[in-house]
Amino acid sequence: MNQFVRAIHWLFTASNWSSVNLQAGIRAQLAYHVELATLSLVVAAAIAVPVGLLVGHKRRGQLLASSVANVGRAIPSFGLVVLMFIVFGNLAPSLQFSQAPTTVALVLLAIPPILTNTYVGVQGVDADAVEAARGMGLSERQVLFGLEAPLAAPLIMAGLRTAAVTVVATATLAGFVGGGGLGVFLYSGFAQQGQEQQLIGGAILVAVLAILTEVLFAGLERLVTPRTRSGQKRKAPGPVPQSQAVASA
Repeated sequence: MNQFVRAIHWLFTASNWSSVNLQAGIRAQLAYHVELATLSLVVAAAIAVPVGLLVGHKRRGQLLASSVANVGRAIPSFGLVVLMFIVFGNLAPSLQFSQAPTTVALVLLAIPPILTNTYVGVQGVDADAVEAARGMGLSERQVLFGLEAPLAAPLIMAGLRTAAVTVVATATLAGFVGGGGLGVFLYSGFAQQGQEQQLIGGAILVAVLAILTEVLFAGLERLVTPRTRSGQKRKAPGPVPQSQAVASA
């Protein structure tokens, strides 16, 4: 309990937001963490969403897409980050301690849920509605972007939400392979004695950031969900007033 109190004190110490033990402070590491997670999610979405839309619309390649998704889920996050760090160390040493290794690893981890939700969402659109749209003379592009994609938007956004929370949490591992982000404080807490407040404080920051990400994308998912119910509630039928019954008689 005393360590938790020290961690809270560490978080609310103004000087720690500018510098912590001669390293970048909380503000800089938090900005780096958000930048890394945002870049990874954008790149993953730019790859997975178009592929998922195409696979779902064509009804082809589902086996390959699901295999890629399952492989991505089976790879341990830390193992993938370390593997990318080693690969960049051998192929591009100048980029080994940059954002590149962790970004590539996070993109690979974020693609599976986005890809799966996208093509499943498009495939789930009512087949009769799709055929009716084609019968009205709409092109395949119009059917995809005018009908299937809007109806699949909630499921696509759910995949983005899952990927975003995963990326925010996994980006912490960058601090363990020479990168930046909030994981630096966790690494310092593990590596140095007497720095437990950084370990606990960093964990609190990561948890809060993940929760905020979940809330943000849950709100976006709600916004893109089509409203199928009327905003006005109908009154339940009740007994006819006696005066009306007498008048009608």
